[in-house]
Amino acid sequence: MHGSGLFKIFFVFAAITLLMDWYVFNGLRSLTNDWQSRPARAIVIWGFLLISVGVTVVFLLGINSFRSFRGMTPFHEWMLSLFLTFFITKLVFVIVLSLGDFGRFIYGIANNAIGKRIPGQPYFPERRKFISEIAILIAAIPFTSFFYAMIRGKYDYKVHRHTIYFDELPDAFDGFTITQLSDIHSGSFDNVDAMQRGIDLAKAQKSDLFVFTGDLVNNAAWEIEQYIDRFSQIKAPYGQFSILGNHDYGDYIEWDSLQAKAANLQKLKQHHAELGYRLLLDENVVLEKGGQKISLIGIQNWGRGFVQIGDLKKAMQDVDKDTFKILLSHDPTHWEEQVRFHPTDIHLTLSGHTHGAQFGIEAAGIRWSPVKYRYLDWAGLIKEKNRHLYVNRGFGFLAFSGRLGIWPEITVITLKKRKTV
Repeated sequence: MHGSGLFKIFFVFAAITLLMDWYVFNGLRSLTNDWQSRPARAIVIWGFLLISVGVTVVFLLGINSFRSFRGMTPFHEWMLSLFLTFFITKLVFVIVLSLGDFGRFIYGIANNAIGKRIPGQPYFPERRKFISEIAILIAAIPFTSFFYAMIRGKYDYKVHRHTIYFDELPDAFDGFTITQLSDIHSGSFDNVDAMQRGIDLAKAQKSDLFVFTGDLVNNAAWEIEQYIDRFSQIKAPYGQFSILGNHDYGDYIEWDSLQAKAANLQKLKQHHAELGYRLLLDENVVLEKGGQKISLIGIQNWGRGFVQIGDLKKAMQDVDKDTFKILLSHDPTHWEEQVRFHPTDIHLTLSGHTHGAQFGIEAAGIRWSPVKYRYLDWAGLIKEKNRHLYVNRGFGFLAFSGRLGIWPEITVITLKKRKTV
């Protein structure tokens, strides 16, 4: 979406939220109408209006920076997150309050129609205080949830362990372990100590192989520079390998020239090397254990609706068709479009990209996120015959500075040889 189109959407949302401010303001007046302390009433009513409108104004003033050279900083992400938090909270409040007002409207119409309204009496009954109280209580649920997501949820790292069985896995690799990180988005971090806990958790897995499946930065190579000494702590006996994601190409901010943009990508590639990662750019490597081999294949980004640079055919040059194959591909739509039915069997594909929308439910047998309406395969393990896809929920966060229900992930996959009877 072009910047101008995005700005129009934001301004439409801003206009709607200002209308909601007026409605919530009136709801708070009804709620505090019988308060004896006038200063307390003024603080609640005008304090809400000042904070809510202020968040909207600051957010709008910062929109132009989203596509600047520095892109969206943690401050801008916080303002966007606060704007969304207030927007959703007010929306819930307005819905509940409007249901009460609709009841008042129906009551007034009916009262007048049957002649029960006393002359001089208001046409509609006054808004009842308990309706505003209910609206406040229900609206408090998204308000507190979003603040938890922004303060704690985005660093609440979870280890997802999966054991996958294959007929074709070489015996020597039976029990071979892989730790996967994806979508670090280093330009968004605002708590280095909390982030380090996630790195330590990844290190503690002591897997045989470490892979990173793209989006090291939000936009520019400099974003990862202050964290190189931290993420480079992750080591594995069979090496550390990585690929690029759609954000790594710098497509979402303005550059002074194409040369500057190209130089940024080249610098980012150097940073992968400084991290100790072997960056796979449409190529493959052979991993050998006990005299047996598997192929690790990595492509540049290829995604439906996103940059499509990755060349799977090139990446698989010289790969024996009978070799056990693991593919690193950032966007799971690549697996859907090109891998699922690829004539050369790719046994396991590791992806990321979706973040699980950083919001959803994965508990008590319920598995839902709004991202499901955009991606068929948006998180976890998917199997199609003997082909497997794993979609990592992401280590970092982007735009919304939080996570709720879809927590940041460290994936540990154990490869197992299926025993034949």
